[in-house]
Amino acid sequence: MPSPYNLEVEYNCSECRVRAERLFCNMTVPTVGALDTVKFTGLYPKGSLLFVEGEEPRGVFILCSGRAKLTTSSTEGKTLIVKIAEPGEVLGASATILNKPYEVSAETIEPSQLNFIKREDFMKFLGGHPEACMHTAQQLSEKYHSAQREIRSLGLSQTTSEKLARLLLDWSVKSGETTTKGVRIKVLLTHEEIAQMIGTTRETVTRLLSDFKRRKMIDVKGSSLFITNKSGLENMVSV
Repeated sequence: MPSPYNLEVEYNCSECRVRAERLFCNMTVPTVGALDTVKFTGLYPKGSLLFVEGEEPRGVFILCSGRAKLTTSSTEGKTLIVKIAEPGEVLGASATILNKPYEVSAETIEPSQLNFIKREDFMKFLGGHPEACMHTAQQLSEKYHSAQREIRSLGLSQTTSEKLARLLLDWSVKSGETTTKGVRIKVLLTHEEIAQMIGTTRETVTRLLSDFKRRKMIDVKGSSLFITNKSGLENMVSV
């Protein structure tokens, strides 16, 4: 597992140009200055394991750039991706605050920059800065509501094709780019990882994507997926 100090770089959060756009990081200058004194900034290549499900919490990671997948596994070895974390998210906050083992594993899916804060330092930071405490609570609340939406979405979906259609539509809303060919989504996940997000097999995902393409609802060019018939996908979603 990479050390949180690997590839450490100098980077001040107070100088971040997109800080105001991030739910957790959008804090006053004094609070951000205090954050700078307790965090360690590191660059992580794709596939870096940040922490493992069941591991005692060492602290939190703040995702500055890149993305990470959060996964949970059964005793039989089946893996489910519960979330794709985006820039600005704090990873491992629940476990760190409760001082209980991490409930998921976190792994980068593209080159990423993260800030690591040791558990003791993070708890002191929250205790001394109510603003940071409120922003953490807001992010944990958003995490809860997101989990509820996912449970409703996947739990009430009748078929695997409906789950996949809903996933593509969700991605189009969160990170889609409108082009002349349709809504472009940059897909960094493998078919196996997509299967882990909707609780099915890699073969089923491959078959369904081919079917969507045959029906001219999507088109795939390398790592880019274009939704060419959004209404067609929406018609597949019943809830």
